[in-house]
Amino acid sequence: MKRRELAYRGSYSEPEVRGRTVILIDDGIATGSTMRAGVRALRAQHPARLIVAVPTVAGSTYRQLRPEVDELVALMTPEPFFGVGQWYQDFSQTSDAEVTDLIERARSFTASTQSPGHA
Repeated sequence: MKRRELAYRGSYSEPEVRGRTVILIDDGIATGSTMRAGVRALRAQHPARLIVAVPTVAGSTYRQLRPEVDELVALMTPEPFFGVGQWYQDFSQTSDAEVTDLIERARSFTASTQSPGHA
């Protein structure tokens, strides 16, 4: 996790979430253990609202996770649920290079929309 944090964030500081609405997004949730870890880490930083948004989540996991967040948005909660990948045509892994490129593009877009004179 530290390697990826350094690769993805670089010299940028950790975002301030205290008092803000945070939307935590994943490609899907099977058992929920990874999402629960993320939720607990973010809760410790005291966001105003914590929303989890996913395209698919196991029904039983949805019911267990829902009380831990302010809102849980899921497009589908299929039963039986055998794995997140079964709900995708292409569930290939995203490389670190792709993630880094997308983060940089998002930062550039954000910076350009916040510049003076932007319409």
